Amino acid sequence: MLRRSFVAGTAGLLAAPAVLRAQALPKITIGMSGWTGFAPLSLAENAGLFRANGVEVETKFVPQRERNLALASGALNCVVTTVDTMILWASTIPLVQVLVLDRSHGGDGVAVRPAIGGWAGLKGKTVAVDGPGTSPYFMLAYMLRENGMSVRDVQTAALAPQPAAQAFVAGQFDACATYEPYLSQVRAMGADKGRILATTLDYPCIVDTLAFQPAFIERNGEAVRRVVKSWFDAIALIGSEPDRAYGIMGRRVNMAGPAFRDSAQYIEWLDQAKNRDYVANGLPEFQRKALAVQRESGVVRQDVDLSKLLDTRFLG
Repeated sequence: MLRRSFVAGTAGLLAAPAVLRAQALPKITIGMSGWTGFAPLSLAENAGLFRANGVEVETKFVPQRERNLALASGALNCVVTTVDTMILWASTIPLVQVLVLDRSHGGDGVAVRPAIGGWAGLKGKTVAVDGPGTSPYFMLAYMLRENGMSVRDVQTAALAPQPAAQAFVAGQFDACATYEPYLSQVRAMGADKGRILATTLDYPCIVDTLAFQPAFIERNGEAVRRVVKSWFDAIALIGSEPDRAYGIMGRRVNMAGPAFRDSAQYIEWLDQAKNRDYVANGLPEFQRKALAVQRESGVVRQDVDLSKLLDTRFLG
């Protein structure tokens, strides 16, 4: 009995420094959604990885169109979203990306009714898609642009990704633009009712990042570093304990672990090595192209200094 008490007491002492460090650093509240690519942040929170790295973090589901407003008001001090949306937000508030979370590999897509044979067949049709400034809208604009069209060539019905997929599965609208895990509902509906016209495997245009405001970074660089490290730890946990990790991430969006694992096959989470490579060799050019699409579609109305939108020093 004495030995068990001693062991428990020793464990408490070992854990104490991390707890004290967490108390010394500001609490970080991350605004996100149920998108599969963001899920390792939920894993880091619910598996205690943030806490183990000495930082207190809470993840909150906040609609994409409200995240930048919540950041500006102080209700959030960290946000995650797509690069194209980061560019939009940076046109109105100071914002700095510090980590690349994921790249969509078929996790976002446009679905159409069987009678629509190709992109030209979408002209004049109604697409259920989230509003301007969101990642599904950007994806639709990007893919239409790549096929010589624009969003002005279609009618849009403003629905968030989950209800857009649900409405399409229920037989409403000619097409929809959505993402995982909701895109899987469309994949399962049968080719006689609808099909995937294109995904980000065909047009790699969805990349997610994590950002803070520059003033927060300057005051709390150590907290930012620990958030980034916790992401890398979460990716490592997925590799070492996949069943446990997928179970934790699935519960956050009311999915069983195996079903969530299936949805994750359509995205690529970036570990430390992939982050270093992509910010050096891929992200700068993609940001330039994303800004061009946003300007042409009228979502961004002024130029954005992309050189101020990325800080790579926390990638180690």
